[in-house]
Amino acid sequence: MTDFIKACIKANEEIASACKDGFDTSWFEKTEVGAGGDVSSKLDLFAEEIFVKHLSVFGQIESEESGIIGEGEEQIIIDPIDGSANALSLFPFYGTSVAKVNAEGILDAAVVCNLANRDIFFKSSTSQVQQGKLFSDTFHDPHSSEKAEIGLFEKAYANPGLVALLDQEKLKFRSPGAIALSLAYAHTVSYVLFMGEFRIYDFAAGLALCEGLEVIVEADYVIVSKEKSIAKKIESLIDQL
Repeated sequence: MTDFIKACIKANEEIASACKDGFDTSWFEKTEVGAGGDVSSKLDLFAEEIFVKHLSVFGQIESEESGIIGEGEEQIIIDPIDGSANALSLFPFYGTSVAKVNAEGILDAAVVCNLANRDIFFKSSTSQVQQGKLFSDTFHDPHSSEKAEIGLFEKAYANPGLVALLDQEKLKFRSPGAIALSLAYAHTVSYVLFMGEFRIYDFAAGLALCEGLEVIVEADYVIVSKEKSIAKKIESLIDQL
């Protein structure tokens, strides 16, 4: 495990420890529009501060909240709280997303954590995708389900036409509202689908964790599945719109 991934894990453990007895009331306060275009909460900024403390030594940070922080040849792309609307609604599907791009422009590390259940996923240029729990030293290949019954469709609420087509094809889904986390669980579910504006903060780490899966990335949609036939079927449905 690289020093960078160890630092990411430590940052996530610090955030998880701060959340273990519930959220500080100040974290629910909204501040201003962040670099990613959404209004930042004080929870987002709290998590960002912890990541900056642990990761700034590795390079320049580009955060969804504050934009460019610090300097360095390597770029660290973070979404301090992935699924912050879920977190602030106390819905247990929210976490963090970190990706590192080296000086040659190659993404060489990715870490996604589910703070609600402490699942953590990571990979580096020297390791395959690994899954484990915060505060544990045991890691393993990602869980997989050969009989997965659902997919994950992020931004389904904005795409009623595709929802209807998926229903016709009996391609069941849930829409949990945290794209990096959904991609981290792509090895488990039947498919992951996103339709909407593509932002680097949402996808840099999550897509890196989809190693070995069928991945289709276009300007306005992303499809990931263990089965090529399912990915192609969904793409054909999108073409019908």
